[in-house]
Amino acid sequence: MIGYVDTHCHLDRYPSPVKVSHDAVAAGVLTVAVTELPSSFQLIATRLGRREGLRVALGFHPLRVADSPPSELQLFRRHLSRTDYVGEVGLDFSERGRASRKQQLDLFERLLNEPAIGRKVVSVHTRRADRAAIEQLAAAHVHGILHWYTGPIGLIDQALAAGLYFSINPAMIRSAHGQRVIAAVPADRVLTETDGPYTRTAGQPSQPADIPALVALLAHTWNAHQADVRQQVWNNMAELFRRATQQG
Repeated sequence: MIGYVDTHCHLDRYPSPVKVSHDAVAAGVLTVAVTELPSSFQLIATRLGRREGLRVALGFHPLRVADSPPSELQLFRRHLSRTDYVGEVGLDFSERGRASRKQQLDLFERLLNEPAIGRKVVSVHTRRADRAAIEQLAAAHVHGILHWYTGPIGLIDQALAAGLYFSINPAMIRSAHGQRVIAAVPADRVLTETDGPYTRTAGQPSQPADIPALVALLAHTWNAHQADVRQQVWNNMAELFRRATQQG
């Protein structure tokens, strides 16, 4: 029975995406497979099709903007109606993304101006661009999830006022800043993610089947029962999905 959720996993980055997906279902985990380009969405959605416990998100990663042809934006618009999930999108003003800052801002604005995006669940990258991303999401009234939030604690209230959620992963549980984020976010705005395979669980690349272990760690942090935390996170995802898909 599906009762856990991984809101942000790079399924196409594993050697065997099909096995990872099967293992997730066996562990009771709904996986949202984010993509970095619309052409990648096209490939993985075609390869995996509609499977139990799997949703493929349409993405356009900010660090892929500079080297992407105009056809990628056309593909994004073409495929937006095929999914209820968008990700990974956003802004990255770190050293890696500094040179493409203007291009990122332009693309993010274009994506958020797509009329249909208001009816999607959107997983957002905000590294070193937290204020700008939150302000743009608030203005667009997007149903967003701040993925692996590493920004100032002082901006969390602004994000909450905009209706945004925060997805927690294993690396955040282990870090001091991650623990501060968890402490500052109300339980009804918390979701779970692995960002697999880019985080690690028990010394191995995380995968969606590890979400129950992440929920156990979150329960320990909250001094709560694991079953209660699992239900809270599942309810949060259901509420976010309801708000997004029923808008308008």
